[in-house]
Amino acid sequence: MPGGRLTQQDRQRIAAGLADGLSYAEIARRLDRPTSTVSREVGRNGGPRGYRPQQAHQATVRRARRGTPAPERAAGPSGAGMEAEIIELAVRAGLPRTTARVHVDLLMAEDGRRTAAELARRLKVSPASVSMAVNYLVQHGYVRRERDPQRRRDIYVVDDEAWYHSVVVGTRQTLEAAQAAMAAAEASGLDSPVGRRLAKGGAFLEQVSLDTIRSADRWRAVLT
Repeated sequence: MPGGRLTQQDRQRIAAGLADGLSYAEIARRLDRPTSTVSREVGRNGGPRGYRPQQAHQATVRRARRGTPAPERAAGPSGAGMEAEIIELAVRAGLPRTTARVHVDLLMAEDGRRTAAELARRLKVSPASVSMAVNYLVQHGYVRRERDPQRRRDIYVVDDEAWYHSVVVGTRQTLEAAQAAMAAAEASGLDSPVGRRLAKGGAFLEQVSLDTIRSADRWRAVLT
């Protein structure tokens, strides 16, 4: 029943939804539950990749018998479940999982700053994996690298300006693709079917990219 405790059947449907790659919001809609209920349920029971409905149900039954308050009643929308949902959304958008985890951990840091060693320790991944992740994030404008001159180490920082830089960096890459398409169109001949197709696509991407950059510049002040 909506608003009541999750049943074992509900948990099996959550597991099936995760296996099908559904978002927490879509799973919640199918169960007629709040999205936060699903995200907390998954977050406290192994996360999207480790969720097991039978074990989750048994754990809830044990807590009820002990009279222990369920963790989801204490956890807010910014808890582990919400972090897991953000990571899953980033992965579905094409971000490598470790890179998504690093990015979210930086976003959730009080001052938005971590060293590579801190990231490796917190996420329980190898230094090499952290290095690959932060290099990707720096390259795409999601974070910036600062040097600690006293301890001779890099510090990775995500701040408000990162949103602007990530949009601009990604859009400029699209703009380069648009220009390459138009160059290919000229090489193929603008009067040929291929040339016309490439020219139209390139022109579309170019205008959308330029509009996006202008919009980012116009609204940049919101971040300051």
